[in-house]
Amino acid sequence: MIPDSMKAMVLTGHGGVDMLKYQEVATPRPGPGEVLVQVTATAKNNTDRKAREGLYPTKKGEVKSFMMGGKPTLTFPRIQGADIAGRIVAAGEGVDRARVGQRGLLDFNLYASDRRDINLTPDYYGHGADGGFAEYVVLPSDQFHHIPNPELSDAEVASMGMCSYQTAMHMVTSASLAAGERVLVSGASGGVGTALIQLCRIIGAVPYALSQPDKADALLDLGAEAVLDRSDMDQFQQQVRAATGGKPMDAVMDLVGGDMTDQFIDTMIFDMNARSTYPRLSIAGASGGNISEILWTRIYLYQVQIFGVSHGTRAEAEQLIAWIREGQLKPVLHGAFRLSELHAAERYFVNRGSNYLGKIVIVPDAQWDEHGKPYAIEGAA
Repeated sequence: MIPDSMKAMVLTGHGGVDMLKYQEVATPRPGPGEVLVQVTATAKNNTDRKAREGLYPTKKGEVKSFMMGGKPTLTFPRIQGADIAGRIVAAGEGVDRARVGQRGLLDFNLYASDRRDINLTPDYYGHGADGGFAEYVVLPSDQFHHIPNPELSDAEVASMGMCSYQTAMHMVTSASLAAGERVLVSGASGGVGTALIQLCRIIGAVPYALSQPDKADALLDLGAEAVLDRSDMDQFQQQVRAATGGKPMDAVMDLVGGDMTDQFIDTMIFDMNARSTYPRLSIAGASGGNISEILWTRIYLYQVQIFGVSHGTRAEAEQLIAWIREGQLKPVLHGAFRLSELHAAERYFVNRGSNYLGKIVIVPDAQWDEHGKPYAIEGAA
């Protein structure tokens, strides 16, 4: 029986983790075309923290986020959590009742239209609508995709959530990456970075990971051609030349920004005679700083193509789901926290050590023994 109320971690305003309140709230009910999902695991993303802290401005001095549609969509109270795995427990009008009981993964986008090829005003569950840091959530039935794979646990399914994988996919498609091309992946040990490495290999591109040396073995196992040392950026171009046999990168997938962006461009333009395509920079993050100082002459004289990437399209999400079902994409799961311990998970994420690779998932307390305990991070709470 579906309860009238549920536990949820509710974001009550912009600020620190103290703005996240573990509360009893009403259990939502599905409307036409919707399903009610009992959440078993929701992957944590850096976007949760950045939205909470008001770090997605579209104008200087703004403490609002995702206003591409003309008005702020993050209102309070809000339940965050975009990458939701769980099981359908009720179906709204127009939804096949045979779907009840299915395990699935959410395409996290709040789409403004039915178009499959474009997404001009991106927003997402956990931001413009309630997400998965709760025991139950209502979602569109056509965006909650069945993942029957018995080899994958629910926590592993959540770790392959669309917030990371679809962002990575859109970076790849925007830059028109092709088989055989050399691709630099910054922030390679995070959710988007590990997804990018795998996606490059699926399409036949050759990924070079930028990360800390102690993560090299894991990234090489995942598919990186070589791992470049992020702690030695003074010798970065020399590292690239050594790894590629003196050839420039064809494209860069930038998740870092800041001062590093200019160095990333250097890796693509040091020998234009060796190129057969334009240099391409896909950027979908700014963990190293929101402002990069770049000479525009370097951009237009070297004809560097820049692609700003946020989220992705329905078509890209459907392709990713197909690859997950086929076993072509691997989960990269770091560990799990109880929903009631989300404050500790946030602190752990911000202060994560050198052993961190992949995703953290948040599991409702009532689901912990089955879906979270096998992946508990010892001593983290």
